[in-house]
Amino acid sequence: MVESQVVSPDTASLNHTGVSHTVFRLLGIPGLEDQHVWISIPFFISYVIALPGNSLLICIILTKSSLHQPMYLFLCMLAGADIVLSTCTVPQALAIFWFHAGKISLDRCITQVFFLSSTFIFESGILLVMAFDCYIAICYPLRYTTILTYALIGKIGVTIFLRSYGTVFPIVFLLKRLTFCKSNILPNTACKHIVLAHVSCDDIQVNIWYVFFVLMSTLVIDVLIFISYVLILRTVFHIPSRDTRHKALNTCGSHVCVIILFYAPGIFSVLTQRFGHHISPHIHVLLASVYILVPPMLNPIIYGIKTKQIRDQVVHVFFTRQK
Repeated sequence: MVESQVVSPDTASLNHTGVSHTVFRLLGIPGLEDQHVWISIPFFISYVIALPGNSLLICIILTKSSLHQPMYLFLCMLAGADIVLSTCTVPQALAIFWFHAGKISLDRCITQVFFLSSTFIFESGILLVMAFDCYIAICYPLRYTTILTYALIGKIGVTIFLRSYGTVFPIVFLLKRLTFCKSNILPNTACKHIVLAHVSCDDIQVNIWYVFFVLMSTLVIDVLIFISYVLILRTVFHIPSRDTRHKALNTCGSHVCVIILFYAPGIFSVLTQRFGHHISPHIHVLLASVYILVPPMLNPIIYGIKTKQIRDQVVHVFFTRQK
């Protein structure tokens, strides 16, 4: 039984049905419903790795004073964002795959849109400051500690937080103003802004233009990240010593891997959404899922393997106490 609320006659004349849905049903992967149990396996594995992996990363960084450096504090923020990203999407997707529990209220759906969108913007901001950190460490090593002070790190963290949540907050009001009378079926594993807006009977041009504004503002950050690494590479290849050059490249190797993981699936998903109109809907949903599953799962693994200080602390936690 579809739960709905009866709206006023004025609104009814606008949406033709007189009904605005307040409860929706997420389909999961449309067209692959009979494969949901198998599709759930990578979702489950991703969450099982992402949650303890990022939690361990945060605990190690916060409890070890030797890791209270800008690079690791920014990494701690990234790990926290990965936990939020995974937790607000994967458990719900698993509930859909395993128990067909796709029912979700409008308020809960909008809340998920808010946290999902703001977390992506937050991660984009963290990747920018990590690129800045790498740039200062390689280009101005003698001034590193005087530039990136604890006070500045705190201000940067607060600024990124306020920017991400402040940018997405208007979306809540843009969605709340809509009347959802077309359908209460959402062909996805999670609530997305435009997916939800498309089942509205109202004009959503404001929603579309605001999303465009958010994407453009995020693109500016992406360009700054690219510029940072161009400057880093220029500086590194001018270093005369081969060993020093290799060490400098290795310092930022983890950041580059994480940036590729964050942006590559997202760019590919956006391109298929824009130009791949002939592609089946389940391909779009699967690509968007990769964007959510892969970075939170692989980020702690990449930093655990490529960063010696973190690798040593992980070994200490798991093996030293057994002696």
